[in-house]
Amino acid sequence: MLTRRFILLLLSAIVTAPALSQAPPKGALIPFGTYTAEEDQKTLQLFDGLRVADVSDGMDIVGLPDLGLMDQQIRPLWRDTEKFQHRFCGLAVTVRYVPTNKAPEKKRTPEEFHKWEGDWYNKISSEPFVDLLKPGSVIVIDAESDRDTGTIGSNNILAWKLRGARGVVTSGGVRDTDEIILEKVPVYHKRFGRGIRPGRNEVESVNQPIMCGGVQVRPGDVIVADGDGVIVVPREVAESVAKAARDILESDKVGRRGLYEKLGRPMDATVEPGKKQP
Repeated sequence: MLTRRFILLLLSAIVTAPALSQAPPKGALIPFGTYTAEEDQKTLQLFDGLRVADVSDGMDIVGLPDLGLMDQQIRPLWRDTEKFQHRFCGLAVTVRYVPTNKAPEKKRTPEEFHKWEGDWYNKISSEPFVDLLKPGSVIVIDAESDRDTGTIGSNNILAWKLRGARGVVTSGGVRDTDEIILEKVPVYHKRFGRGIRPGRNEVESVNQPIMCGGVQVRPGDVIVADGDGVIVVPREVAESVAKAARDILESDKVGRRGLYEKLGRPMDATVEPGKKQP
């Protein structure tokens, strides 16, 4: 669990984090777009209720088979088989953490440790992406080489949700997992991480193209996650992928509805035409 002092330090870092532009730097090698609030909302509506399987089929139909499917090791921390609260679709806000190359300092007193810890959180391994979060955001973290570090915990993930984040996808570690499961914030992760960030990692970039689960993710790309894993849809093809995926989903509902009737199974939202799934 996070200490009271750490919570205060975390909130301080969130408040003081500098505002960042979503525009790519001049001469960026991997370009990505910027989008209006109206464009974001339209894209979110297009993907509302779609499953990873539907979107994967949609990617096939537009000529992008397998390109967006994250490694199967990126999996949900928890699953809700009644209301499917672990599912989400959203728009990527990206961050990359890398292992530190700073040598450990000498042994510190508890007071010295807390000052050092606070300085590290505020200056070296902060969360400057927080200012970019808005309703519909998905935080995608490249922390592949992070070893046993819990960049995500039960406190900061609630702060991100408060800013509008629908969920988190990371190739790194998550800690306080019992509390996160209780809090019901969707997280897709590769492993557990027990150690704090200070002395272990540094923030390398924010809202730039990254790799997560073997897939390129750029700011604004569409992220869809459910029990089958995570898929990334390049924003340029989002509309055509969503249309194809919607046709797949509705066709699947019709087929399964007929089987429900033959089996005498009560109908549910997953087979009702045109209705969003739980």
